[in-house]
Amino acid sequence: MATVLIWEKPGCGTNARQIRALESAGHQVIAKNLMTELWTAPTLLSFFGDSPVRSWFNPAAPRVKSGAVDPAAINAIDAIALLLEDPLLIRRPLIEAINLKCAGFDREPVLSLLGASPKRELQGCTRTETSPPCKTE
Repeated sequence: MATVLIWEKPGCGTNARQIRALESAGHQVIAKNLMTELWTAPTLLSFFGDSPVRSWFNPAAPRVKSGAVDPAAINAIDAIALLLEDPLLIRRPLIEAINLKCAGFDREPVLSLLGASPKRELQGCTRTETSPPCKTE
């Protein structure tokens, strides 16, 4: 099985379920803190590949949900500056495994690691308006 590096937001229930799913599939998971990592533009960009800029953003981030940040209206240079300034905006988890990197839990290498499409509860924020706030939110 693979060693999987996963950058998560500590306290995020969805990220915790994603880690458990990878471990249940027999992988060794090394969790890292997305919020405290010292990101550089080239390192962060390596997780996005050729995906559209709007997909680099966490749709559940408060600034995105409030409309203060509109991922569809931002160019790549401005987007990376925003993501470096506020890691809460970064789509997560960031994953590195089997010589591949991605942002999100719905693409390679995750699909190969799990052997199927991840279940809905393993993608996106599952917190509701009545849920207690996630840590660091």
